[in-house]
Amino acid sequence: MTSLIDISALLTAFFVGLLGSGHCFGMCGGIAAGLGSLPVHNDTEARAKPQALSAFLFNLGRILSYACLGLISAWLMSRVGKVLNVPQWSMILRFLTALMIFLIGLQYLLNWNTLGVIEKAGSKVWKHVLPFAVRASSLPGGSGRLMLGLLWGLLPCGLVYSVLLTASAAGSSISGAAVMLAFGVGTLPSMLGMSLAAPTLAAMLSDNWTKKLMGAALILLAVISVSLMVVKMQGKQQHHHMSMNSVNSSLNFSVATA
Repeated sequence: MTSLIDISALLTAFFVGLLGSGHCFGMCGGIAAGLGSLPVHNDTEARAKPQALSAFLFNLGRILSYACLGLISAWLMSRVGKVLNVPQWSMILRFLTALMIFLIGLQYLLNWNTLGVIEKAGSKVWKHVLPFAVRASSLPGGSGRLMLGLLWGLLPCGLVYSVLLTASAAGSSISGAAVMLAFGVGTLPSMLGMSLAAPTLAAMLSDNWTKKLMGAALILLAVISVSLMVVKMQGKQQHHHMSMNSVNSSLNFSVATA
């Protein structure tokens, strides 16, 4: 059952990234679209080639940044859980993840700004990161694009925060990094699409029915995530009940033979 939940965490993170394309476009669409026209090299030969390398390096840095956040959050929250000694700590974090995914779904389905307060709090950290991101954007070559992506991964985003809770409940630092890596891979099609086909994708993601469809899909994903948690809890309870019955049977047998 543990492996099932681990796989479900990866799949949840991936599909949240994939289905959250509209949110990605709102937060990162401008920079992603701009990177599609920024060459990595300044020579004529490089200009003649497709400019996908800039977008790829930016997104590589962004995904690596997510993975680092997942690693740190999983390590930190596991320590917090041990200190607080809260029963079912990881389950609580997973439930909060499902709740945030549900709220994001409502945001698209009903056009509510459900995560504005959380993202506003994260913007205070981003104010300190932004000057470094501006400097990185002016660096020549691929290193500038990669560095910009690493810093851009710290942009305040409710979608990222929700999956970070899943990463925090992963049980180990490596698992936390893997969850955020899966999320980053899920966002890759939309982010690369914004860089290479921004006008077309913008028109599609701004469509009202597309937003509602993505919102409904995210709400369904949240419900499935909660259902998997319930199944896991029931499985643990049945295992505990069977173990207790086995112990009682052994004790009864010992008493009878004595």
